[in-house]
Amino acid sequence: MNHFIGTYECKIDAKGRILIPSALKKQISTSNKEGFVIKRGLFNNCIELYPFDQWKFVMNKIDQLNRFNKKNIDFIRRFTAGVKKIEIDTNGRLLISKDLIKHAHIKKNIVISAAVNILEIWDKTLYEEVIDEAKVDFSSLAEEVMGDENE
Repeated sequence: MNHFIGTYECKIDAKGRILIPSALKKQISTSNKEGFVIKRGLFNNCIELYPFDQWKFVMNKIDQLNRFNKKNIDFIRRFTAGVKKIEIDTNGRLLISKDLIKHAHIKKNIVISAAVNILEIWDKTLYEEVIDEAKVDFSSLAEEVMGDENE
């Protein structure tokens, strides 16, 4: 499993193509031969980019859900809404569909941000707003998420 590092600013062209920054392209090319799965962000107006091996891991977990439970079916439907398999083209670009661009409110300037083993693609302004918002209570959040009294 690959863990990505970094936050990268770039632009999206009128056709919805993003030129992957070379530092990120090096991280991607070392482990990902099967392409990516791209989808709507789960909790934010961003786009999530899963290396295919990571997507298979997530799908294996989802495949364990009981499909006779309405909540599970609703979750699966929403989680997979707009999902597409994509690849980086020979020029080092990703093509983002119009529906995902609309979902993420992407204009021209974007941020590609490492989120451990996936990448998030954000409109730059929205990304900065979310990061600034998180600063307010980040120390408490870090303690709650990472601070285990038993360790």
